Amino acid sequence: MSDRQETLDVYQTGPLTVVGFGGREILDLVDVTKCRDQLIQLIQAHRAQTLAFDLAGVRLIPSGMLGLLASIRRQNVAVEIYNPSKDVLEVLEITGLTKIMPVSYTDGDGSPTA
Repeated sequence: MSDRQETLDVYQTGPLTVVGFGGREILDLVDVTKCRDQLIQLIQAHRAQTLAFDLAGVRLIPSGMLGLLASIRRQNVAVEIYNPSKDVLEVLEITGLTKIMPVSYTDGDGSPTA
């Protein structure tokens, strides 16, 4: 199931809701306020307990988006990160977000790692 929304691509809804950013490499043009509003609506409409962000293709993530990830956790919703690039993973590690949200990605040969 894929619902196209202005800012997000929704890949799956329900207790585990998976969203992505439509293959955008750089998220600096994403309106964080609109994105937050869409995420809150998704969480409420689907009673999401876990919100997973598929960052496939994303090479750069702005600080406002990092703050959004942390703020969602304060809504009593677990946050998971899928497929971050090496650069995004480094930022997640430096900011300490990898300590509070699970990160899953594939290594160079396509094998999943966590």
